[in-house]
Amino acid sequence: MKKVKITVLKTTLDQELAAEYGAEGLGPCPMMRAGQVFYADYAKPEGLCDEAWKAIYQYVFALAHGAEKELFYYGDWIRKPGVAICSCNDGLRPVIFKLEATEEEAKMEYISVQ
Repeated sequence: MKKVKITVLKTTLDQELAAEYGAEGLGPCPMMRAGQVFYADYAKPEGLCDEAWKAIYQYVFALAHGAEKELFYYGDWIRKPGVAICSCNDGLRPVIFKLEATEEEAKMEYISVQ
């Protein structure tokens, strides 16, 4: 299993939807910042938003387990193998992530059950 590099590309705010549905003073996500980098394999990296992880983990899992050689969705989404561009589920202020397969092996930790 390989590690996957997760880069925050940008934080956004849909002004129109925020004006209609958002709380007063709503702005872009306060948890994530463009340029932040995380590395993951099977577990959420420390500091990554829980809700963002729920939205992207299946792509991280696929890239960590060999999808780096394939194009996602039969080649009609991303043109570069081993890359996925995803966002969190916040409809008013989604954060956009770039996921990239790496060559670095993930370190598996095994727990002994007696």
